[in-house]
Amino acid sequence: MAILTDVHTVPASGSAGSSTGNSTGAESDQATQLDINEIHRLLPHRYPFSLVDRIIQYVPAKLAVGIKNVTFNEPHFQGHFPGRPLMPGVLIVEAMAQVGGIVLAQMPEFPENGLFMFVGIDKVRFRRPVVPGDQLVMTVELLSIKRRRFGYMQGRAEVDGQLAAEGELMFSVVD
Repeated sequence: MAILTDVHTVPASGSAGSSTGNSTGAESDQATQLDINEIHRLLPHRYPFSLVDRIIQYVPAKLAVGIKNVTFNEPHFQGHFPGRPLMPGVLIVEAMAQVGGIVLAQMPEFPENGLFMFVGIDKVRFRRPVVPGDQLVMTVELLSIKRRRFGYMQGRAEVDGQLAAEGELMFSVVD
Protein backbone atom coordinates (compact mmCIF):
# COMPACT_ATOMS: atom_id res chain seq x y z
CA MET A 1 0.00 0.00 0.00
CA ALA A 2 1.51 3.30 -1.05
CA ILE A 3 0.32 6.53 0.46
CA LEU A 4 -0.21 8.94 -2.39
CA THR A 5 2.21 11.81 -2.58
CA ASP A 6 2.24 12.73 -6.27
CA VAL A 7 -1.27 14.05 -6.70
CA HIS A 8 -2.78 17.49 -7.13
CA THR A 9 -3.61 19.27 -3.87
CA VAL A 10 -6.15 22.04 -3.39
CA PRO A 11 -7.39 23.90 -0.31
CA ALA A 12 -9.75 21.68 1.72
CA SER A 13 -12.37 24.41 2.00
CA GLY A 14 -12.58 25.27 -1.68
CA SER A 15 -12.07 24.14 -5.23
CA ALA A 16 -8.93 24.17 -7.31
CA GLY A 17 -7.64 27.66 -7.80
CA SER A 18 -9.67 29.20 -4.98
CA SER A 19 -8.10 30.79 -1.96
CA THR A 20 -9.71 31.59 1.36
CA GLY A 21 -6.77 33.56 2.68
CA ASN A 22 -6.89 31.52 5.91
CA SER A 23 -4.10 29.09 5.10
CA THR A 24 -2.22 27.80 8.11
CA GLY A 25 0.27 25.88 6.04
CA ALA A 26 -0.64 22.67 7.87
CA GLU A 27 -0.82 19.56 5.73
CA SER A 28 -4.16 18.64 7.32
CA ASP A 29 -5.65 21.70 5.61
CA GLN A 30 -5.05 20.11 2.21
CA ALA A 31 -7.38 17.96 0.16
CA THR A 32 -6.28 15.68 -2.66
CA GLN A 33 -7.80 14.77 -5.99
CA LEU A 34 -7.28 11.30 -7.47
CA ASP A 35 -7.90 10.11 -11.02
CA ILE A 36 -9.02 6.62 -12.01
CA ASN A 37 -5.45 5.28 -12.26
CA GLU A 38 -4.71 6.37 -8.68
CA ILE A 39 -8.03 4.90 -7.52
CA HIS A 40 -7.13 1.57 -9.14
CA ARG A 41 -3.77 1.56 -7.33
CA LEU A 42 -5.66 1.77 -4.01
CA LEU A 43 -8.77 -0.36 -4.60
CA PRO A 44 -9.03 -3.89 -6.05
CA HIS A 45 -12.32 -3.26 -7.92
CA ARG A 46 -12.35 -3.44 -11.72
CA TYR A 47 -14.97 -3.37 -14.47
CA PRO A 48 -17.85 -3.89 -14.10
CA PHE A 49 -17.56 -3.29 -10.36
CA SER A 50 -15.32 -0.22 -10.25
CA LEU A 51 -17.92 2.37 -9.26
CA VAL A 52 -15.84 5.51 -8.60
CA ASP A 53 -14.57 7.58 -11.52
CA ARG A 54 -12.71 10.29 -9.62
CA ILE A 55 -11.97 11.49 -6.12
CA ILE A 56 -12.53 15.25 -6.10
CA GLN A 57 -11.61 15.79 -2.47
CA TYR A 58 -9.55 13.72 -0.06
CA VAL A 59 -8.58 14.70 3.46
CA PRO A 60 -6.27 12.06 4.95
CA ALA A 61 -7.83 9.99 7.76
CA LYS A 62 -11.02 12.08 7.57
CA LEU A 63 -13.07 11.97 4.39
CA ALA A 64 -13.24 11.53 0.66
CA VAL A 65 -15.63 12.89 -1.94
CA GLY A 66 -15.95 10.86 -5.12
CA ILE A 67 -17.96 10.98 -8.29
CA LYS A 68 -19.60 8.27 -10.36
CA ASN A 69 -20.80 9.20 -13.82
CA VAL A 70 -23.87 7.05 -14.39
CA THR A 71 -24.21 5.90 -18.00
CA PHE A 72 -26.77 3.81 -19.82
CA ASN A 73 -24.00 1.47 -21.03
CA GLU A 74 -23.56 -0.10 -17.58
CA PRO A 75 -24.56 -3.79 -17.53
CA HIS A 76 -27.10 -3.59 -14.68
CA PHE A 77 -29.37 -1.31 -16.71
CA GLN A 78 -30.21 -4.20 -19.08
CA GLY A 79 -32.43 -5.71 -16.43
CA HIS A 80 -32.96 -2.93 -13.86
CA PHE A 81 -35.42 -2.02 -15.35
CA PRO A 82 -36.17 -2.38 -19.08
CA GLY A 83 -37.84 0.83 -20.20
CA ARG A 84 -37.05 2.60 -16.89
CA PRO A 85 -33.36 2.25 -16.02
CA LEU A 86 -32.59 2.83 -12.32
CA MET A 87 -29.23 2.35 -10.59
CA PRO A 88 -29.76 -0.42 -8.01
CA GLY A 89 -29.58 0.79 -4.42
CA VAL A 90 -27.01 -1.86 -3.53
CA LEU A 91 -24.67 -0.40 -6.17
CA ILE A 92 -25.15 3.11 -4.78
CA VAL A 93 -24.14 1.77 -1.36
CA GLU A 94 -21.20 -0.09 -2.91
CA ALA A 95 -20.07 3.09 -4.68
CA MET A 96 -20.13 4.94 -1.33
CA ALA A 97 -18.16 2.08 0.21
CA GLN A 98 -15.50 2.34 -2.49
CA VAL A 99 -15.11 6.05 -1.72
CA GLY A 100 -14.73 5.09 1.95
CA GLY A 101 -12.13 2.53 0.91
CA ILE A 102 -9.97 5.36 -0.42
CA VAL A 103 -9.78 6.78 3.11
CA LEU A 104 -9.10 3.45 4.82
CA ALA A 105 -6.60 2.15 2.25
CA GLN A 106 -4.26 5.05 2.94
CA MET A 107 -4.26 4.85 6.73
CA PRO A 108 -0.94 3.56 8.07
CA GLU A 109 -2.54 1.64 10.95
CA PHE A 110 -4.11 -0.88 8.56
CA PRO A 111 -2.11 -3.79 7.02
CA GLU A 112 -0.49 -2.98 3.70
CA ASN A 113 -2.10 -5.87 1.82
CA GLY A 114 -5.36 -5.94 3.77
CA LEU A 115 -8.70 -6.17 2.01
CA PHE A 116 -11.59 -4.13 3.43
CA MET A 117 -14.94 -5.90 3.54
CA PHE A 118 -18.41 -4.85 4.67
CA VAL A 119 -19.35 -6.08 8.12
CA GLY A 120 -22.50 -4.01 8.34
CA ILE A 121 -24.62 -1.22 7.00
CA ASP A 122 -27.07 0.71 9.15
CA LYS A 123 -29.64 3.44 8.69
CA VAL A 124 -29.41 3.30 4.89
CA ARG A 125 -32.16 5.26 3.17
CA PHE A 126 -32.78 5.96 -0.49
CA ARG A 127 -34.28 9.37 -1.20
CA ARG A 128 -34.38 9.71 -4.99
CA PRO A 129 -33.72 7.49 -8.01
CA VAL A 130 -30.36 7.58 -9.76
CA VAL A 131 -30.67 7.26 -13.54
CA PRO A 132 -28.37 7.28 -16.58
CA GLY A 133 -27.00 10.76 -17.16
CA ASP A 134 -26.76 11.54 -13.44
CA GLN A 135 -23.51 12.32 -11.70
CA LEU A 136 -23.48 10.72 -8.27
CA VAL A 137 -21.43 12.74 -5.76
CA MET A 138 -20.55 10.65 -2.71
CA THR A 139 -19.14 12.03 0.53
CA VAL A 140 -17.86 9.46 3.01
CA GLU A 141 -16.53 10.56 6.39
CA LEU A 142 -14.60 8.42 8.85
CA LEU A 143 -16.39 8.32 12.20
CA SER A 144 -14.10 5.98 14.15
CA ILE A 145 -11.64 3.10 14.06
CA LYS A 146 -11.87 0.25 16.58
CA ARG A 147 -9.02 -2.09 17.53
CA ARG A 148 -7.05 -1.10 14.41
CA ARG A 149 -9.31 -3.47 12.48
CA PHE A 150 -12.78 -1.93 12.09
CA GLY A 151 -13.76 1.32 10.39
CA TYR A 152 -17.06 3.12 10.87
CA MET A 153 -18.09 5.69 8.26
CA GLN A 154 -21.01 7.93 7.33
CA GLY A 155 -21.86 8.02 3.63
CA ARG A 156 -23.99 10.41 1.64
CA ALA A 157 -24.75 10.30 -2.10
CA GLU A 158 -26.23 13.26 -3.99
CA VAL A 159 -27.32 14.08 -7.52
CA ASP A 160 -27.55 17.76 -8.47
CA GLY A 161 -27.37 18.70 -4.78
CA GLN A 162 -30.33 16.44 -3.90
CA LEU A 163 -29.84 13.60 -1.44
CA ALA A 164 -30.09 10.24 -3.23
CA ALA A 165 -28.93 7.91 -0.42
CA GLU A 166 -27.27 7.96 2.97
CA GLY A 167 -26.22 5.53 5.65
CA GLU A 168 -23.60 4.20 8.03
CA LEU A 169 -20.99 1.82 6.63
CA MET A 170 -18.86 -0.56 8.69
CA PHE A 171 -15.71 -2.28 7.43
CA SER A 172 -13.26 -4.85 8.66
CA VAL A 173 -9.83 -5.47 7.25
CA VAL A 174 -9.00 -9.04 6.22
CA ASP A 175 -5.28 -9.86 6.16
